[in-house]
Amino acid sequence: MTAQIIDGKVSAAQLRSRVAGHVAWLKKDHGITPGLAVVLVGADPASEVYVRNKGRQTIEAGMRSLEYKLPTETSQADLLTLIERLNADPEIHGILVQLPLPKHLNADLVINAIDPAKDVDGFHVTNVGLLGTGQNAMVPCTPLGCLMMLRGHLGDLSGLEAVVVGRSNIVGKPMAQLLLGDNCTVTIAHSRTRDLASICRRADILVAAVGRPEMIPGDWVKPGATVIDVGINRIAQDGKQHLVGDVDFSSAAEIAGTITPVPGGVGPMTIASLLANTVTACCRAHGLQAPEGLAV
Repeated sequence: MTAQIIDGKVSAAQLRSRVAGHVAWLKKDHGITPGLAVVLVGADPASEVYVRNKGRQTIEAGMRSLEYKLPTETSQADLLTLIERLNADPEIHGILVQLPLPKHLNADLVINAIDPAKDVDGFHVTNVGLLGTGQNAMVPCTPLGCLMMLRGHLGDLSGLEAVVVGRSNIVGKPMAQLLLGDNCTVTIAHSRTRDLASICRRADILVAAVGRPEMIPGDWVKPGATVIDVGINRIAQDGKQHLVGDVDFSSAAEIAGTITPVPGGVGPMTIASLLANTVTACCRAHGLQAPEGLAV
């Protein structure tokens, strides 16, 4: 292995420390405690673990954490009523509805019912539009974490050629917008892109977010490139379940200059970025300058 490893756990710990510092400042100088409300509908085991981790890290950062666990059969009207109540609560600065929702609920309708200023997931159409036009937006947590890691390891990204493999609304598209905002030359590719290998080989920054296990081999990576692997895929190997990314780590690490592992790379930054977004939303709600190093 020749690539430098970007340790997401270390990056996330550093970001959480900055968040805690800003929270302490808000409490001491302004008497404000940022509040995050997380809504979970149903009993999906993975979502329950994720929500529990969010709550623990929110409290550890000194913020208020509120969890609303609703039964699977919760109606659309009842869920929207809860969101309306949270929108109106001045002590709640961030609202997150855990996805996926049960099939009888319209996720787009639910997301777009959240006050855009409290949409700490950055999924509301208003925030999508603000991000796309270079204005102050709430930015999706995973792309925000990726950008922070890239800035931390590369510094100025201006002029670099970036390829984002994946076009989801949650990662691929906002990641491309963030890289454009940092003056990269950006290509969005996907599983149906013709000659995807040659496009990936052009990239100084290669972001893999396509959702296919180990789809990108090492010989698709430009020598010395920075590889950010967003994928989290479970595969069976030797009778056991293993987590792997969208990049074949072992071969890519021989070619890349810098690479994120799976697990332990992008994943830890997602919750840390959620905490950062909550502090940013709190500051904006109170007319305070968004904290440096937490927002785009």
